[in-house]
Amino acid sequence: MEKKFFKDLVLAPSPSGFEQPAQEVYRNYVKDIADEVKTDVHGNVIALKKGTGKIKLMIVGHADEIGLMVKFIDENGFIRFSPIGGVDTNVLPGLRVNIYHGKKMIRGVIGRKPIHLLKVEERTKAPKIEDLWIDIGAKDKKAAEKKVAVGDQITFSPGMEMLSSDFVTTKATDNKAGVYVAGSVLKELAGKKISANVYAVSSVQEEIGLRGATTSTYGIDPHVGIAIDVTHATDYPGINKNVMGDIEMGKGAVIAVGANINPKVFELLKEAVKKAKVDFQIEAAPRGTGTDANVIQTTRAGVAAGLISIPNRYMHTPSEIISFKDLDSAVKILVEFARMLNDKTDFIPKV
Repeated sequence: MEKKFFKDLVLAPSPSGFEQPAQEVYRNYVKDIADEVKTDVHGNVIALKKGTGKIKLMIVGHADEIGLMVKFIDENGFIRFSPIGGVDTNVLPGLRVNIYHGKKMIRGVIGRKPIHLLKVEERTKAPKIEDLWIDIGAKDKKAAEKKVAVGDQITFSPGMEMLSSDFVTTKATDNKAGVYVAGSVLKELAGKKISANVYAVSSVQEEIGLRGATTSTYGIDPHVGIAIDVTHATDYPGINKNVMGDIEMGKGAVIAVGANINPKVFELLKEAVKKAKVDFQIEAAPRGTGTDANVIQTTRAGVAAGLISIPNRYMHTPSEIISFKDLDSAVKILVEFARMLNDKTDFIPKV
């Protein structure tokens, strides 16, 4: 477990459309272990380990996180903002945030009327985004505009804390976890002779429509593509396992099965688990998964798609929690999967 690589990723600000600080971390990590590294016009970073065969394996985690954007600065110097991705307004009031203006970072606090001043009906409703603002301590609009500008990106205040020897909380395990796995698989395979050409991709703009995976998959044209993302852990209060299934933290990476997943890929991933001798879990995904696996599967004439997920508590909040054991499980499974592939590997579904 390379905690420095993981920490550098989660601390880097990278809302959708502004991923390059995280992408620079990824580029620096893979530049000495990949045969080729390139960044495409969308900002996807594609690191290639060349194999001895022709088969192409794409492994992708998305570098973007949810965030906010400066929309308007009022006459009193308070900043109005819009969400980037699926932001839950319930968790915003009182949060400390970072506004990135060029190379400068400005700290702010998301404001709302205190509970004492809310009407009874207001207390039971989620706040609307237009009823919130960011306070940077500016006395008026002119003072605020010396520090920030319309279009500046905003993230939850960064940080990483270990809650135990295994559980870690950060603002953006969704989905720096996937980028970490992609880079770690590449490192494990560096210098090893394998048949598959492995494309380890840190993609962009997943949170606003799976965009980076769409373009990078088209460009690579892989035979098989595995998305690495997070999924909802169901081992905490209030979760209905009858609906969500049984997914536990620390019990291993999660392999999806369903319409979005190529049956042969699913079986090969289970074989890889046996070779890796790690714990794993299965998630039923009868429809689309809402991950990069969706667009991988339907690119060009179709790609054999798979999905490996990391259990995540409190997704899309400033304090997501994952297990390092689950991260290591995912890395080991994908390393074995990559070693198993050769030009004779057949992904055509058959009885």
